[in-house]
Amino acid sequence: MTDIAEIPVDEEERPLPPPPRPVRSALTDGPILRTLLGLAWPNVVALSAGTCVVIAETSYIGRLGVEALAAMALVFPTVILTMTMSGGAMGGAVASAIARALGAGDRERAGTLAAHALLIGITFGLVFMLGMLIFGPQVLTMLGGRGTVLTHAIAYTQVFFGGAVLPWLLNTMAGVLRGTGNMKLPSLLMLNSAVMQVVLGGTLGLGLGPVPQFGMRGVAAGSLIAYSVNICVMGWYLFSGRARVVPKLRGLRIQWSMFFDILKVGAIACFSPLQSVLTISIFTHMLAKFGTAILAGYGIGARLEFLLTSIAFSFGIASVPMIGMAVGAGRIGRARRIAWIAGASAFVAVGAPACLVALFPDLWVNIFTDSATVRATSHQYLSTVAPFYAFIGLASTMYFSSQGAAKVIGPVLAQTARLVYIATCGWWLSTHDATAQNFFWLAASSMVVLGLLSCSSVVLTRWGPRETKPAVRPVLSVAAD
Repeated sequence: MTDIAEIPVDEEERPLPPPPRPVRSALTDGPILRTLLGLAWPNVVALSAGTCVVIAETSYIGRLGVEALAAMALVFPTVILTMTMSGGAMGGAVASAIARALGAGDRERAGTLAAHALLIGITFGLVFMLGMLIFGPQVLTMLGGRGTVLTHAIAYTQVFFGGAVLPWLLNTMAGVLRGTGNMKLPSLLMLNSAVMQVVLGGTLGLGLGPVPQFGMRGVAAGSLIAYSVNICVMGWYLFSGRARVVPKLRGLRIQWSMFFDILKVGAIACFSPLQSVLTISIFTHMLAKFGTAILAGYGIGARLEFLLTSIAFSFGIASVPMIGMAVGAGRIGRARRIAWIAGASAFVAVGAPACLVALFPDLWVNIFTDSATVRATSHQYLSTVAPFYAFIGLASTMYFSSQGAAKVIGPVLAQTARLVYIATCGWWLSTHDATAQNFFWLAASSMVVLGLLSCSSVVLTRWGPRETKPAVRPVLSVAAD
């Protein structure tokens, strides 16, 4: 045994060097609410711009005639289904897979996942393209398209879905970036896309200046051109090495486990927007029997729901990389705290303006109509249903939080339960001479059902192994005999 006296005094008294500091990230270690708000606000701005696009398109398409306006309403469900599936469902699944890989410290896997995600986006885009080009006219006819309205709708569909790969590719790239925690670039490009869609769609559709009028085909072409420009910018950013993840396309070997990691979330998540569109279609069909004024009043209220849901989307998509990285690192407790804070934030952010409109409905209604009958119906609908929009915001964040944890089946089943609830109770009301007000209460109660069931699914679903505190290493010391 070495005698302590033989050790030089300067070495014995020299302090040990401090251990290296661990690399910290706001997404994995920062304060949850502040980080969440920092990620959410760019999405709020971008999605608000998207809403402005819908309003602007409605305005200049109206100049093409009533038939063109009706045609746009006819194709809207298929377009919104494409965008929500590619952006919210599959895009969220891509962000979740990337975030979980980064949370586990496996950047190599994240790059391989990104490449497989691009292949998935292209494949789904081709499926939508072929499906709508082949069966689009039959679908539009089934939705009620006739005569000139159907002709305009088919013209729009042929161009827009002829380039269906573009929105799928764009939203897949955005999902990759969001999975790394980069919300600003996708949001900036969404804002840029919104401006380009308004300018190009209006110019090509109406034939402004020296440009000939292409009608509905021009409106659709404007959207595709905007998507193409932003794909080029986002692709350059991804493949130039500026992003945390670079898709590994060179020498790529197809790995089915990578597809499964994305599709086990995305394929199931796609049923949520599909069921949402089906629920709205069923409810609209039930209200149609009460006449045009009731239907128009409901439509004005539904526009507010669409606007406020985008706020919930902003909080939800912001929670995906935070939860994904926490789950990937095995920090399940933090992941659940993020989910509840995101849900509470969306509940307040959606509920506060909705309650304000419920108390003062003219703030919203007067933007759309001067008809006394429609205004009265809108007042009735908003005063009944708007206070419950907060539960839609809560359900939306639970859906995205579950995507981050790769456990999305619960919120999707909650959407199924709402669909069954609307269909069953709506059928019963239809057979018992119910009033429009009864149907408005049905809509309100279905939102509560959706919100509570979505929360319950998060509570009951196990997100991963129970988080345990790391064992404390014993401090060894040398004692003199």
